[in-house]
Amino acid sequence: MGVTIKDVGKLANVSPSTVSRVLANHPKISDETKRKVREAMEELGYHPNLQARSLVVKSTKTIGIIMPNSTERVLENPFFPEVLRGICLEARKSQFGIYLTTGATEEEILQEVIEMVQGKRVDGIILLYSKTNDQIMDYLLQNKFPFTVIGRPFQNAERISYVDNDNVYITKEITEYLIGLGHRSIAFIGANMEMVFTIDRLSGYKQALKENGIEFQKNFIVYDKELNGQVKEKILELLKQEVAPTAFVVSDDFIAIELLSYAEELQISVPDDLSIVAFNNIPTGKYMKPSLTSVDINIFQLGVEATKCLLEEIKFPQSLTKRITVPAKMIERSSCGVISV
Repeated sequence: MGVTIKDVGKLANVSPSTVSRVLANHPKISDETKRKVREAMEELGYHPNLQARSLVVKSTKTIGIIMPNSTERVLENPFFPEVLRGICLEARKSQFGIYLTTGATEEEILQEVIEMVQGKRVDGIILLYSKTNDQIMDYLLQNKFPFTVIGRPFQNAERISYVDNDNVYITKEITEYLIGLGHRSIAFIGANMEMVFTIDRLSGYKQALKENGIEFQKNFIVYDKELNGQVKEKILELLKQEVAPTAFVVSDDFIAIELLSYAEELQISVPDDLSIVAFNNIPTGKYMKPSLTSVDINIFQLGVEATKCLLEEIKFPQSLTKRITVPAKMIERSSCGVISV
């Protein structure tokens, strides 16, 4: 016969009900009692039956993670493994697991979310993105299901707990950094206007130009869809203009690294002829030649804070919504330089 909570309680000198409360991480159980019970569990080799427990306490001890598109494509971007690392670390403290969506389209992902909610497969959901006209976010709000968003919600922000950077401020700051180096022709590369972080970053970019008396030029904005497999062509198109940009603010390090590669191929010197600053501060960037100046958005901490928000909402459904701003800072390296005159 297997080890039971009665056996654990006997060894730890507590009641079976106390063992159950320790398994549920009840806040009223002292740390000392929790330690004794967990030591007894380890000594006896006791592993709780989480499926059976979920039927009793009506909890799956699982968090649903909503990816922006298919897992296979998303996980190629270092942002997502790192934010998942933060989520998993924090979830594990409360003995929660995660359930990832795998849909390739928004319709497929929405269907997965409906199945999660209606099938009671998860206790709450974290959206790893925020975009305009999001039917998934609308569905979760309508069904009053616990969820948290990484990114500022485009609508109903007062009703949703979310974690984000101050994208307007940090983009204004890095654009002014380039202006301080003498750049007046600055392009904004990789704009996906469905994503709220892009809307905010573009706003910060425009503010910096306006406050420094620089005219905003629409032809200096390059959208993600235009970059699809044509990064080299787009950079050439930009640089062949009568007034060509001397600096790029790039939405993602991946695109910036591709630009660095093509710049070398086109015999464009970075930073002598062209300066580049990007976002996410992925490890590869510091090993590029030249090393990439990038904004560290604290990806890991975004995951940690989003999970804390969601777990509180799950445990205390009447808790107030939260807006948490995770600090971001520019890491200055070698890809930006003073403009030649």
